[in-house]
Amino acid sequence: QVLLVESGGGLVQAGGSLRLSCAASGRTLSTYTMGWFRQASGKEREYVAGISKDSSIIFYGDSVRGRFTISRDNAKNTVYLQMNSLKPEDTAVYYCAAREGYYSSRQYYTRAPDYRYWGQGTQVTVSS
Repeated sequence: QVLLVESGGGLVQAGGSLRLSCAASGRTLSTYTMGWFRQASGKEREYVAGISKDSSIIFYGDSVRGRFTISRDNAKNTVYLQMNSLKPEDTAVYYCAAREGYYSSRQYYTRAPDYRYWGQGTQVTVSS
């Protein structure tokens, strides 16, 4: 079992940047495929980005591609989400999630129910 804790959220103006971190404990992060999701108030959970165990495979959600970058440092047991050119519509609670296995197809990264472990979330608010 792995425990995930997100940090780095906050309030930022449109056009600004934030970097979210997801620290893992309990089991080594290199065991897991990792994903970032977000959920805005009153909306369904949305896929943001996913990364394979060895960082060789990355997929982004359509709404963030070109602005967000996912990365991981298995030695530090941490996954990151660098968010640039933030927009008010990026406002949401951001969650990191983990699933076991190694996957090469996008379909295995984008579905929230496929992830077994979740953090508590961190709020990101982008003001216009």
